[in-house]
Amino acid sequence: MSEFANCRNLMRVLTFSTLYPSAARPRHGIFVETRLRHMVALGGVDARVVAPVPWFPSGWKGFGAYSQFAATPRREQRHGVEVSHPRYFMLPKIGMAMQPFSLAVAGLHAAHRLRRDGFECDVIDAHYFYPDGVAAAMVAERLGKPLVVTARGSDLNFIADVPRARRRILAAARRCARIICVSAALRERAIAIGIDAKGIEIVRNGVDLAVFTPQDRNDSLRALGLNRLSRPLLLAVGNLVPEKGLDLAVHALARMPQASLLIVGEGPLERTLARLAADLGVASRLTIVPAMPQERLALAYNAADLLVLPSLREGWPNVLLEALACGTPVVAAAVGGVREIVNHPAAGRVFSGRAVSPMIEAIDDVLRNGPSP
Repeated sequence: MSEFANCRNLMRVLTFSTLYPSAARPRHGIFVETRLRHMVALGGVDARVVAPVPWFPSGWKGFGAYSQFAATPRREQRHGVEVSHPRYFMLPKIGMAMQPFSLAVAGLHAAHRLRRDGFECDVIDAHYFYPDGVAAAMVAERLGKPLVVTARGSDLNFIADVPRARRRILAAARRCARIICVSAALRERAIAIGIDAKGIEIVRNGVDLAVFTPQDRNDSLRALGLNRLSRPLLLAVGNLVPEKGLDLAVHALARMPQASLLIVGEGPLERTLARLAADLGVASRLTIVPAMPQERLALAYNAADLLVLPSLREGWPNVLLEALACGTPVVAAAVGGVREIVNHPAAGRVFSGRAVSPMIEAIDDVLRNGPSP
């Protein structure tokens, strides 16, 4: 802390990320807020958040997820921290190359407003390398402030495979005073793409043990209205997008005639997964529900016999920590930081590859034998 502390012995942190909750999207990027909230609670930190959202003209719900952008307040207080949501222009699917510049303009305007209001930051704390970290590097350069960027997973594991994005990520990394990776695997990936190892620290995500704690399974099922589902109950939690690999979980369900699968999440693949379940004859045993507040999500973990995470790529998957904190074992694909979490048989099992058989074998092992002590 001494590197960035000022004479007031109070470090003023400006957190910059599009991954941050709002009144309109209370679960979006909650892991970023959780880390900042606990950092502030430790004392010695005065924080503000700039969390840009794409500009959208209408809050009419018929526009789906886009309407949430318009419904996001310009400024709000969350857990005692002032959060600004400046708008930036984004062209879906084709505007990724320009997005860092649009974000930087929005961020710079917000930082200048905070300065006029009396908040002069000592350090910029950015999350997700592209486009957020690249934009934050531009803002830090203009303001003359040190920059810390936290790599979260797909920013380095996926986006960095695009040559132009990688060049910009590496340029932003050179501007950083420190780089944080959420797992050792992600640190190795950062080094592999050309980021200097000397400036990288590993800071893993934690879990809120006040929320995610063991509860009675039958009570949890009743509270969620799921007590009629057949057992064993498998649970998957995450965005319904290709990289989460949830089609593999549906295929596994087809080979487990007594099981049910509960998927908690939202995204473009909801209908695709439902059609796949119908084609495989398991639609009656698949339940898909929207993303939940954390308190209800804790009930889902406690209701389940195990959590499955068949992702194609991950950084440090919080859902594994949340399930384990509730006493629910996990079966997960051996990607990213998964092996660092499921590092003992008591936690569950990992499997490799995209074939359904290894996943089913791991599930059967946990269900028949339980997590090993």
